[in-house]
Amino acid sequence: MHFDSRTQAALREVGLSTAEIRAAADGVVDRVRQDADDLAAFFESGGEYHTDLQLAHGDADVVEQHVEWIDLYTHAADIRGYLRLDGWGVPVEGGRVLDRAEEDDSEGRPRAVELTLGGSVGDRVRFATEAEAL
Repeated sequence: MHFDSRTQAALREVGLSTAEIRAAADGVVDRVRQDADDLAAFFESGGEYHTDLQLAHGDADVVEQHVEWIDLYTHAADIRGYLRLDGWGVPVEGGRVLDRAEEDDSEGRPRAVELTLGGSVGDRVRFATEAEAL
């Protein structure tokens, strides 16, 4: 179970049993795995994406950035991995889907996502298939 001991104690104080706390923890893990799958699918084919990544040699609010691939894994409530861009890469320390395309009878595929990038970036960065989705 990934809830720390203080969180578990607080959940027990409001009346949740150990089984209910475990079920909630399992639900978080399932959602994190689904988010990681959705993020991987978003970048699956690689290519050009619109992003608000601040580049040292530019001052545009939205730039096009070539993404080669993303490799993600989950551990409890954490998403970690590596994003390979055109000629450089950066660790991924979290992420989420921000917007989905509207499709009949489904949630739709991701249209815009946000990644928390570590290393030299150290910021949350949005990526989209269309600039207006940012």
